[in-house]
Amino acid sequence: MLTFIIGLMILVIGGYFYGAFCEKVFAPDNRETPAITHYDGVDYVPIKKWKSSLIQLLNIAGTGPILGAIQGILFGPIAFILIPIGCVFGGALHDYMVGMISVRNQGSQMPIVIKKYMGKTFFVFYNIFVCLLMLLVGAVFVYTPVDLFVGDLLGQQATTTNNLIWLAYILVFIYYLLATLFPIDKLIGKIYPFFAFILLISSFILFFGIFVQDHTLINLSLFNWQGIHPDGIPIIPVFFVTISCGIVSGFHSTQSVLIGRTLKKEKDGRSVFFNTMIMEGFIAMVWAAAAMGIYTKGIEQSLMGSPLAIGVIARDLLGNWFGILAILGVIILPLTSGDTALRSLRLMLAEFFNINQKSRWNRVWLSVAIFIPVIILLIYSKLSTDGFNILWRYFAWSNQTIAIFAFALITMYLISEKGKLYYLMSLIPGTFYCFVVSSYILNAQIGFNLPMNISYIIAALFCLLYIYLTVRTGKNIFKRKKLMDDE
Repeated sequence: MLTFIIGLMILVIGGYFYGAFCEKVFAPDNRETPAITHYDGVDYVPIKKWKSSLIQLLNIAGTGPILGAIQGILFGPIAFILIPIGCVFGGALHDYMVGMISVRNQGSQMPIVIKKYMGKTFFVFYNIFVCLLMLLVGAVFVYTPVDLFVGDLLGQQATTTNNLIWLAYILVFIYYLLATLFPIDKLIGKIYPFFAFILLISSFILFFGIFVQDHTLINLSLFNWQGIHPDGIPIIPVFFVTISCGIVSGFHSTQSVLIGRTLKKEKDGRSVFFNTMIMEGFIAMVWAAAAMGIYTKGIEQSLMGSPLAIGVIARDLLGNWFGILAILGVIILPLTSGDTALRSLRLMLAEFFNINQKSRWNRVWLSVAIFIPVIILLIYSKLSTDGFNILWRYFAWSNQTIAIFAFALITMYLISEKGKLYYLMSLIPGTFYCFVVSSYILNAQIGFNLPMNISYIIAALFCLLYIYLTVRTGKNIFKRKKLMDDE
């Protein structure tokens, strides 16, 4: 229990002071935000800070901090330290800086900002890559809440022969279509506060349940600090790909720029971007602790780390009724990430192809074009025996890969705008995740299936190249900016 409490202190206290430091470095001021200067009544809409924060929390908190946590805790109590450190110095920094950079660039979506700071080549590559990620997010985040609802709450088999499962998929797609089309303050802005209430209540009930039930939580020691997985899986890189959304997530950058269009003031950014990521880290910590308590009781081996463990954990810790509330909170998470993921994809494609989104008809046909491949991916994942697992692995890896672009963007921005060593704030976590995603895909069966030692060596070379290109590009931008200022 002590290690868990220390981790929470790192998360809360570290998050407070580092959040203040990040805000000082970026230096928000009183200039008008894109929500005011580019108001269109659809995507650029000023929203109150508390409501923007709740929308951002639900946007970024998919199934990652839940499923990732119950899988990540299999590495042992080291997870209680790695989650908060990564969340504070990686994820929260990532979300805040990307959101604020977008605000300073007329609320542009990530591909446009990437183009400005990283050039046309990276712009095209990133645009294709992030669009594929959004499609995977849409498919994964339809699959998981529906299957959890039908299988755990209704007690039915979530199989292809059950017509109820297909009806539920259709209803979710209808909701996603409406959330993609309607102005952000009309549907999302109205229902998200209610969803957030359920999520927060369920998370805090689970948190207090850990102490009331006196769960057995293993403490970190000299004998278990290596993070030994029962299947012998190496903690680097697998842990940091597994607990993606609870530590660092490239998907978050696409959501921060979306909510950046709703900020009334730049100074709201710390609450909306940084603090909501700290809250997501808290959710990951709570579910990791709850999962460890169940694992130490001797849960069936086949359930360890699987989505089926969610219901077992919730009901064992909280009983049937409060357990159902906790499961509802988990169902809400992917629903409220999938809808804004597809909304973000619509906006990215609209900017890329210069399609006016004030027109309702343009929004309709573009949304339909997006939904077709998502439906195909969903059907594949449902009909194929290992389809969902394959989709999830590619989603987790691509999610972290996108984060590398975001960290590089932040580094270049800090070099070009500040001209000091502040860029190390983002260069260090960016380099680390370059090593993580490179070594993972080189070693994984879904990748190149190379031996781990060889994967580490090649990944280290990629990191050197990443540092060189990122710093050199940032300094070139700084030199050009200085020459323009001198003229």
